[in-house]
Amino acid sequence: MDGTDAAPSDGALGGPPGAGPDDARRAEAGAEAGVLELHVGPMAAGGGCVAHAPDGRVVFVRHSLPGELVRARVTSETARFLRADAVAVVEHSPDRVDPPCPAAGPGACGGCDWQHAAIPAQRRLKSELVSEQLRRLAGIDATIDVEELPGTPDGLGWRTRVQFTVDDTGRVGMRRHRSHDVHRLEGCPIAHPAVEAVGVEAHRWPGVERVEVEASAEEGDAVVVVHRARSGPRTGTRALPAVDAGLVDGRRTVVPPDVLRHRVRGREFRVSAGVFWQVHPAAPAVLAGAVLDALAPVAGESVADLYAGAGLFAALVAERVGNQGAVVAVERDGAACADARVNTADQPQVSVVHAGVTPQVVTGRLGRPDLVILDPAREGAGRDVSAALAALVPAPRRIAYVACEPASLGRDLRVFLDAGWRLASLRAFDLFPMTEHVEVVAVVEPPSA
Repeated sequence: MDGTDAAPSDGALGGPPGAGPDDARRAEAGAEAGVLELHVGPMAAGGGCVAHAPDGRVVFVRHSLPGELVRARVTSETARFLRADAVAVVEHSPDRVDPPCPAAGPGACGGCDWQHAAIPAQRRLKSELVSEQLRRLAGIDATIDVEELPGTPDGLGWRTRVQFTVDDTGRVGMRRHRSHDVHRLEGCPIAHPAVEAVGVEAHRWPGVERVEVEASAEEGDAVVVVHRARSGPRTGTRALPAVDAGLVDGRRTVVPPDVLRHRVRGREFRVSAGVFWQVHPAAPAVLAGAVLDALAPVAGESVADLYAGAGLFAALVAERVGNQGAVVAVERDGAACADARVNTADQPQVSVVHAGVTPQVVTGRLGRPDLVILDPAREGAGRDVSAALAALVPAPRRIAYVACEPASLGRDLRVFLDAGWRLASLRAFDLFPMTEHVEVVAVVEPPSA
C-alpha cells in the first residue's frame, strides 16, 4: 500500500495534505477547550508519538505519526505529562493511510494502535522502538529489521484469538483506550476468518464479562470461552447463545470440543481452551525456526525450555537432540503442562515439570543444560531468573530469549551482559500488525564462547 497516495482527505483526522499552519487555525485550536496544536516527534512505547505542550510537559499523542502537525484533544494529564488523541491532522505524514476498520480512531476501539500507518511504516517504527529500548535499557546499539510473516501482507485477518468485552446490555465490543467503556463492534478486521465465522458479535451474552474466541487456522475450528461477570445476577448456561463452535463456561465444557489442533513443522499440537498459543497463524513455525536456527542443537545435547506452554519448542528441539538427548520443559500452568505431555508423548527424552520459573528451579531442576530457551510473558524473566541463568556452571553454550516486550528483554539482557555474556544474534518479527507490538528473538553466549 502506498502511503502517499492513500493519505486521507478532509475528515475527523483529515485536512488538506501538506497544508501549513496559520495564525487563524492556531487561534481556533486554542479556543477549543482541551485541544492543542502540536508538532509530533518520534514514536514512543505505548502506541503514540511524543510532543511537547506549551508549558513544556511531554504529550503522548495517539493516532498521530512522526513529523505531523496535529490538533490533539487532551484525554488525561499528570504533573509531568499529558495524554492526547489526534482528532485532526493539519500536516500529514506520507505514511498515513485510511484505517481499514471504522472503529480505529479517537474514542473508539482501543485495540489497534497503528491502523492509520502504512504497513512498511509500521515495521520501520517497530524497528526504531526496539532499537531505542535496547539502547536505553541494555546499552545495545543495533539496527533491527522487523521481518514480515507470511500470509497477511495487508495486516488483516491474522488474529486467531480475540477477547471481546461484554457491556451491560450483553453486547460485545472492545474497551476504549485506557477506559472501562465498551465500544460495540459488528466485526474485527484483524480477526482471523475462523474467529469471525463464529459470529459472537451478533449475539447477546447476558451475565458475561468477557467472551474469548480461539481458533485453529489450519482446521478452521473454534472454541468460545465465556468468563462470567463477578458481580450482579448470574444467568444459567441455557441463556448462553448457540454458536457454531465449542463452548467453555469458565472451566466447564458446555459444548465440545474444548481443545484445538495446530500443525507446526510436521507435528500436531493439542492446545486446550485458555492455554497460551501464538495468535498469528505463522508465528509458531517462524519463531520455532528462528530459535532452532540460532541454537543449532545437535544429537545428544540437553535443553531447558522455560515458560514452555503447550510444548511447542520442547517438542521441536527434542527432534533435533534425539533419544540420546534430554529436554526439560518448565511451565507453571497445569493445563498447559497437560497439553505439553500429550504433545511430547512420543518423545521419552522430554520431561515436563509443573513449576514456576524461579532461581531455585534454574539451579536445582534443570541439570546441566547445553542450551536454554526462554519464552516468558510480557513482564520478562526478571533480574533474579536471568542472573541465575547467567551464573550456571557449566554455562549453557547458548540461550535463546523469545520476547514480546522489548523493554523487558532489554532489562534482562542487561543482566547477561553485565555478567560477561555477549549478544550473538537478534531478530524481530511482525507478529502483531496494526499494533505497536513486536516479537524479538535474542541469543546470548557465555564469556568463554
